[in-house]
Amino acid sequence: MVVIVLPLVTLEEGPCHWLPQGAKGDESKKVEEEEIDIDLSAPETEKAALAIQGKFRRFQKRKKESGP
Repeated sequence: MVVIVLPLVTLEEGPCHWLPQGAKGDESKKVEEEEIDIDLSAPETEKAALAIQGKFRRFQKRKKESGP
């Protein structure tokens, strides 16, 4: 099973920078980013993105329904 996680930002918003767990955002420590080349036009990628988005939408709907 292959899981593909795509950042939810557009190119106009700039790159997405993730801090490892326990990091406090200290700029003095540089986090080395791993370059990952994903073919965004591949059918498998599109199917994975749609599945992730659908799960997230269902999660948001359930969260809203069970809220105060």
